[in-house]
Amino acid sequence: MKYLCSKPTVVLGVVLTLIMSPPLTAGAASRSLKSVRMHESPEYTRVVFDISGSVRYELFTLENPRRVVIDLADTAPVPGFDPEAVSHARNRVKAVRGSPRGQDYRVVLDLAGALEPKSFTLEPVPPYGHRLVVDLYSTRTQQKPAFVPKPDGKRDVIVAVDAGHGGEDPGAIGPRGIREKDVVMKIARRLETKLNQAEGYRAVMVRTGDYYLAHRLRTQAARDAQAHLFVSIHADAFKSPDVDGASVYTLSDRGATSETARWLAASENASDLIGGVEQEVVSGEQEDYLLKAILEVSMDANRSASLEVGDRVLSRLGGVTKLHRKRVEQAGFLVLKSPDIPSILVETGFISNPSEASRLGSAAYQEKIADAIFEGIRTYMSSRAPEGTLVAWRREQGGQRYTITPGDTLSGIAVRYGTSTRRIKEVNGLASDRIRVGQVITIPAG
Repeated sequence: MKYLCSKPTVVLGVVLTLIMSPPLTAGAASRSLKSVRMHESPEYTRVVFDISGSVRYELFTLENPRRVVIDLADTAPVPGFDPEAVSHARNRVKAVRGSPRGQDYRVVLDLAGALEPKSFTLEPVPPYGHRLVVDLYSTRTQQKPAFVPKPDGKRDVIVAVDAGHGGEDPGAIGPRGIREKDVVMKIARRLETKLNQAEGYRAVMVRTGDYYLAHRLRTQAARDAQAHLFVSIHADAFKSPDVDGASVYTLSDRGATSETARWLAASENASDLIGGVEQEVVSGEQEDYLLKAILEVSMDANRSASLEVGDRVLSRLGGVTKLHRKRVEQAGFLVLKSPDIPSILVETGFISNPSEASRLGSAAYQEKIADAIFEGIRTYMSSRAPEGTLVAWRREQGGQRYTITPGDTLSGIAVRYGTSTRRIKEVNGLASDRIRVGQVITIPAG
């Protein structure tokens, strides 16, 4: 039996959201409240109730002191459930209390300030059963930091770094319980540090903590930051534990380039349902957004840029780990559907492979992966940085340093940087066209 939540009407001290349903028939089984979890994001606090079946509930707010009350009809907590033990963020929720009320169970959230609740239910999707979600939004409008141009007029290259999954969505889970969302956040943070330490670059973290962001909000965050590149970091699983190796993906609206690409795209695209995005948003607003994105993203220039930066990152990854594919793959990843920003998805490895999971859990290996992604980005931007950025200005002045990667040739480098093979050889004192991987050369002005 399914019960739908109507949109809330704000009336302090009175019922805020009421779910109506036909009366329970005699002998109907009671539901169990199995657990309560809490996730903190910059915009809201999410409270998730795991319940054994579809639930009727009543939610209202009270003042003096401020609190949100949730009455779960025909529901009892499982033995040993302790609401006061629920881990919560005390800057918004001071305490969690619970008590039985006849056949119902009441949960009270003691608030630290004025918060606006929004609630909805979620149908079962592995690894979860029925869930009731209560999001507590601040009533104060948060101003986004305004873009401030650099004093010298030369902008940073801005890279949006997206750590996949988060919050309710753990991503793939490997041996010994290692979770994808934790691994990719550590790699993303290391990449953020490397970008911010490099002059002319600035990283913007799409997800800054353990909470879930819908796919459309991730790409919107990159757009709000005026990013020049979007990089989504993952460490997925496959049907067979023998599959291993890193790979890089770009968007395809014409089908996947391999069975693995198709499988991974389907797995990643299911994240909105696991992470807890309201069904109306998933099936309505997101479809409209994605339809527009699919039409606009067909621009050849953006697709070409994504493939080129993906190739640079893949080449660097090949120097530190095994590659699953030696070319950039393509599939219909929702998180890459940004019409105006080159976007890539990096699968750092298969967490379902025991050996690879062990490496991914290592800080030293995470550092190597982050460094490879960073060097791939820097190699690409050294010849493709947008006009008006410090990196582009330095390219025009000449004298920038370049590290040879597998597949490089002097003629190819010359074309990429708008110079000639002869000039490169003269500046670097090269007697022939022979170069080696890892060799550092100076690029003359075009």
